[in-house]
Order: sequence, then structure tokens, then C-alpha cells
Amino acid sequence: MATTYTLGRQGSIILIWNGNRIDIQDVTDFSVHQEIRAQKVSPLNKPPVEFNTPAGWRGSFTIDRGNSALDDLFNTDELAFWNSNTISSGVLYCYIQESDGSTSKFEYSGLTLAFSNAGKFTAESVVSQSVTFFASLRRAI
Repeated sequence: MATTYTLGRQGSIILIWNGNRIDIQDVTDFSVHQEIRAQKVSPLNKPPVEFNTPAGWRGSFTIDRGNSALDDLFNTDELAFWNSNTISSGVLYCYIQESDGSTSKFEYSGLTLAFSNAGKFTAESVVSQSVTFFASLRRAI
């Protein structure tokens, strides 16, 4: 039975960092939200007016660690910063399989990343890693 709702498993992401595709295996969570700046005008002779202007996109994703791809990425970026004052950037692509069979595609550009959880290692548990990000712009592709 087809559903008219989007399930999480209908989404996928691809990370391109410094021109290279990063093999992020087994993404278990992805969230994103728009950031805005509230602008307010308070005329003396009229009611106040408020409107929003876009201010980028913020989000996160979690993976079950299947390889060292994220560790390698953040290690390389940190060394590049300290050795040559280089700030890396990338693009994140999100694909959503719609209930009508079409695919929605979004590109998040001007990307910065933070390794918010590099993993907790215990004897009988899968190691999860989390990344938070900021993107200057989201566009449908």
C-alpha cells in the first residue's frame, strides 16, 4: 500500500567536500531548518510591520560509523587549518523520493561542518557520529 506521507527512509544525502565525495555510510538521522532574521519597522503613524529575511540553513546528520570517512575529513581539515590557514568548504545534496515516484533534490552550498560527536566506543554498541552544519543557501535542483 502506497502512503501519501514521506518516511525518513525515502531521503538520502551526499556530501561533497573540497571537490571530493565523502563516503558517509548508514545515515540514520538528517534534519535541517531555515534560519531567518526578523526585520521590524515601527512607524510613528502606523502599526508596526515585521518581515523575515533569509539567513541560511542549519542542520545535522548522524551516521552509524562504518568507516573512517568522517574522522579522516575532520582530521584533514584541522591539519589544513593549522598548517596553512586553509578553511575548507563543501556542498550537501539531499534527495527525497516522493510518493508519486518523482525525486525532490536540494543543494546546500556554502557549507561549514562541525564534528559534534566523534563517537562513543563501548563493547556491545554501534558507534554513532554526528555532524552539525551551516549552509549559506539551499536551492532546488
